[in-house]
Amino acid sequence: MGISAAQVKELRQRTGAGMMDCKKALVEAGGDMDEAIKILRTKGLSAAAKKAHREASEGLVVVHGDSKKSVMLELNCETDFVARTDEFRTFADALAALALSSAAGNVDELKRLELPGGDGVTVEQAISQKVAKVGENIVLSRLASFEAPDGSHLAVYVHMGGSIGVLVEGTDAIQPEALRDVAMHIAATDPRFVTREEVTAEVLASEREIALQQAMEQGKPEHIAERIVEGKMGKYYEQVVLLDQPFAKDTSKTVGEYIREAGGDGAHISRFVRFKLGEATGE
Repeated sequence: MGISAAQVKELRQRTGAGMMDCKKALVEAGGDMDEAIKILRTKGLSAAAKKAHREASEGLVVVHGDSKKSVMLELNCETDFVARTDEFRTFADALAALALSSAAGNVDELKRLELPGGDGVTVEQAISQKVAKVGENIVLSRLASFEAPDGSHLAVYVHMGGSIGVLVEGTDAIQPEALRDVAMHIAATDPRFVTREEVTAEVLASEREIALQQAMEQGKPEHIAERIVEGKMGKYYEQVVLLDQPFAKDTSKTVGEYIREAGGDGAHISRFVRFKLGEATGE
């Protein structure tokens, strides 16, 4: 029998479950609303929807892969107690493994995939089932996937069992140990850009305006204020640009100087991504 949009809407309003899950439940129930609700409750989807509004800022950042292809994802829950369970970590690892073996490039694409050996259950449905089982909201919040081209490789670093994760790509001139040191540095210092050239004109203009305003408010003459601004911009680059930052393991040199010492003129960092647990959920 055909299922109308009005039926799907009513079931969604009554259970809070996803639209596609509501439609499937109605088809399975032959259009019987009460039976469809029972089906959703049995699968844990209705209970999951009721918890979806609750804040989930605990969890894990996990990384899977090797020096040529790696993925990193953040799976959140409500409490550290659940995050530390073997079941939660195993589930996060399974999602990362699926992301690595698939072409999923973002969270929505990963949610639509079926879990291996899951009897046709999608990642989104599996998350809902976990919510019903553990009694907490669970959110797959972020996914990053890196594949290194020829002549480059990847390094990963996960801090304190999953509180911070980093993926970084560099040229083969940089030894794996040195590139991992850079990943550790990124975890510690949270840069926003690789090079000065990546800093947008809008960001620079805003920072210059702030620095100039501060100098003028201190009563500095304009020509002095301009020199102060230039000095502050140099400090700004040290804060946000990876290659300009003092290297965490040896602050007498910058990260740029460190990688050139490690790999010569052919040593370059191409890109990086850093996940800190809870940032995506408004920690």
